[in-house]
Amino acid sequence: MQKQYLTSAQVMSRYSISEMTLFRWQKSEKLGFPKPMVVNRRKFFKVDDLTAWERERARVSA
Repeated sequence: MQKQYLTSAQVMSRYSISEMTLFRWQKSEKLGFPKPMVVNRRKFFKVDDLTAWERERARVSA
């Protein structure tokens, strides 16, 4: 099974956030946003990591 990745632009679209918000989420240790893989200065986020983060956020806020 091949792992799926999203670009920064796709992540911003997924959460309806700006580039600055994505930057802040990545810098916030408290938020625990998944770390991207960087290739040629482009960031790629694992879909599995994002899904796990969403579930954790939903569990914490419930």
